[in-house]
Amino acid sequence: MEKQALLCGFSVERILHDYGIDLLIASYDRSGEYETGEIRVQVKATDSLRVISGGQFVTWRIEREDLHSWLGELMPVVLTVYEGQADVAYWLYVQGYFASQPDFRPSQAPARVTVRIPKTNLLDQNAMRQFAAYRDAILAQTRAVLHHE
Repeated sequence: MEKQALLCGFSVERILHDYGIDLLIASYDRSGEYETGEIRVQVKATDSLRVISGGQFVTWRIEREDLHSWLGELMPVVLTVYEGQADVAYWLYVQGYFASQPDFRPSQAPARVTVRIPKTNLLDQNAMRQFAAYRDAILAQTRAVLHHE
């Protein structure tokens, strides 16, 4: 995760006391100026991911407490799952994933929720730029309704 962020010219801050978020990523424009808002990341690792649907998805189980916290965040939360044996990582934009699940009710979630991460969601520089685009879309929405008075 950190390597891909740094290759994009972003910076990474590690959270020392992990409460469901491991990293904060900041991005910069072409002239090196800081861009408002951060990307929040939870990193998980395993030596063996569960693959389903003919190899199209990997699955990961999320604790209900983490999920409630992540869904309450304004800025994007990205779950990254690293498979050590294959040296590959996949990502999931948590709020976007659950927003696309019309029948999901956080208040009725079981103790652990299984998510399906498309294997096309490879963690690379394109993914890092996509995370910044998610953040920018959120900030654009808040500018239309946020008033500091």
